[in-house]
Amino acid sequence: MTAQVGGKAKVYGIGNPLIDVLAHVSDDDIETLELEKGTMTLIDSERGNEILKHIDDREKQYACGGSAPNTMITLSALGIETALAGIVGSDELGNIYTKRLKDKEVLSDLSVVSGGDTGSCIVLVTPDYERTMSTRLGVCQEFGPDHVNHDRIAQADYFYFTGYMWDTDSQKEAIKAAISTARKNNTKVAFDVADPFCVERHRDDFHDLIENYVDVLLANRDEARLLLDFDDPEKASAELAKKNVIAAVKNCADGSCITENNSKTCLIDAFTVEAVDSTGAGDNYAAGFIYGLINGYSIAEAGRLASYIAAQIVRQTGAQFDEETANTIKQDISEGKWR
Repeated sequence: MTAQVGGKAKVYGIGNPLIDVLAHVSDDDIETLELEKGTMTLIDSERGNEILKHIDDREKQYACGGSAPNTMITLSALGIETALAGIVGSDELGNIYTKRLKDKEVLSDLSVVSGGDTGSCIVLVTPDYERTMSTRLGVCQEFGPDHVNHDRIAQADYFYFTGYMWDTDSQKEAIKAAISTARKNNTKVAFDVADPFCVERHRDDFHDLIENYVDVLLANRDEARLLLDFDDPEKASAELAKKNVIAAVKNCADGSCITENNSKTCLIDAFTVEAVDSTGAGDNYAAGFIYGLINGYSIAEAGRLASYIAAQIVRQTGAQFDEETANTIKQDISEGKWR
């Protein structure tokens, strides 16, 4: 079942909805659960349910997570209409995710799988503020072509997805179907490589995507290095742009490099801030960059704004802004304080 909500979206995203479940625990809890403190571990549904049962009586905080969802949520917070497609289970966590997504004013194209476990990232925080994370994908990877809302894509300015959607045949076929609709309707395709491990698994496919189907490419320095076999962000941006894309290569505290087709590469300085948590920095960079392109900014301006948005997210814990911070950022954008 797909819980489609009416309305047009300027950006249609497909991603893995992972609900963040945060609870404060003791070091003894970490030991009892046999977790390695301070790490992130991929787990199966059985292990996830075991951990959730252990913290059942603890106070918990919930947030919509996942790479593409983070980008859609930030774009929505900045005033861009967005929609998210993905799969959740018919469980309590799926219900919470759907409600929180609505609260974030993102149009839902989430499909619900009966009996399946919603993907989750269980974050256990010990008294020393160390975060131990256990991630289960749950039903996310069952997303397929039948779950794509082609009408929404046809009406959108951008279709957005990440490299994580290339990990199962069904997800891959869904993205191909979505791209086909986008190309037929002049909807631009934005692709965030998302993770170096994705490049290692799917390098040839990613080159084909970039060469033939993508309009906007986002990658960090490590991802670009793995794609091209050399470590030079500026050169990588220029090389990738030869494939007729706008290529943005992020280089952490050293800013980013952006090239459009055969034009001169723009070097974008990073904003200097006191970083607290880098979670979601790339997702929010993508949101800022797409926001700029939708609003007619030059690639240099879009990159500058993207760096500003990424800098604001690393100043706080978590990958999304609260309403007050989002409103402050929107005001800063309108007043040009990011320039």
